[in-house]
Amino acid sequence: MISLKKYLDTAAEPGPELHCEQDEKEVLPVAIAAYRSALLEMGNSSLDACPALGNDLKKGLGKLEESLADSLSCQRIEAVEKSVQEQLQDWGRRTARHYQEKTGEVKEMLLVMARTAESVGARDERCALQINQVTTQLKTIANLEDLSEIRASIEQSASELKTSIDRMTAEGKAAIDQLRAEVTGFQTKLDEAERVASCDSLTGVRSRLCVEGQMERRVDAGAAFCVAILDINRFKRVNDEHGHLAGDELLRQFATELKSACRSTDIVGRWGGDEFIILLDSELAEAKAQTDRLIAWVCGNYTVQGGSGPVKLSMDASIGLAESKRGETLKELLARADAEMYRHKAASSANGNRKKQ
Repeated sequence: MISLKKYLDTAAEPGPELHCEQDEKEVLPVAIAAYRSALLEMGNSSLDACPALGNDLKKGLGKLEESLADSLSCQRIEAVEKSVQEQLQDWGRRTARHYQEKTGEVKEMLLVMARTAESVGARDERCALQINQVTTQLKTIANLEDLSEIRASIEQSASELKTSIDRMTAEGKAAIDQLRAEVTGFQTKLDEAERVASCDSLTGVRSRLCVEGQMERRVDAGAAFCVAILDINRFKRVNDEHGHLAGDELLRQFATELKSACRSTDIVGRWGGDEFIILLDSELAEAKAQTDRLIAWVCGNYTVQGGSGPVKLSMDASIGLAESKRGETLKELLARADAEMYRHKAASSANGNRKKQ
């Protein structure tokens, strides 16, 4: 979406290609109107995408759209754009979690169906066994010599009854086997959907939603754990100088190195952009030793394919580590880790400037 604040800032700067003042007066209202219309359409689309949660986003975007009807300033537009981004990100995470829960409910329903089918099959088998026992008793009765005519009739009836029961059992078993096969197929598809939802499509590490779910479960259980947030320093320069394909390749390589440096008990995920997150089930001292080791491992030389051939890059990263505290919310824990990461980044940048001098 076009940044209106960027437009206003650009329009305020002198330059050889500025439109006349009359043109600016005509373009700005049109741009504002288009932006407001886009907000309303996003709200309507969110309702179509997820009826259960779309109404909240629609209302939120509607309020922001109304706020643009009053007098405007760069500060107002900047605040609106920031709020739009926050609302969209929050709605996206909640919507993904909602559909993940619904997937779990469908999976449980299919498993219940499978268990029910097995129960019905066992019952049919028991009934068939009992009826077969009855037919055996009838045949015994039919052996009485003074009941020759009855015996013949009973033998024929028993034979027909047994044939019918055998057919019913065979058909029931075939139906149950088919149901089991279908349930297994559905379960495989659901497991694959859960796997895809839990992984970041670009890097292959866990998705943000997956890591958030893992952290929330630990917070709810009161378990002790640490969170580390990593940010690749000067990553934007890679995209600007070598293109986004090179940046994507660097992210994939970095994620691979990060995962290989972590323990099997650590959970590694992509937090967003060039930020990664690690969930460590350990106390702060142990987590600190582990993160120091992995930072030393992932920082160094990488080779990516640029527009004119292979490009060698020397990359490092900033890290923020925080240990969970009893009674602390997940948001507060992540804010501490994020603040620590930015302190690390600022210190790294200052050291780099001193070296240049």
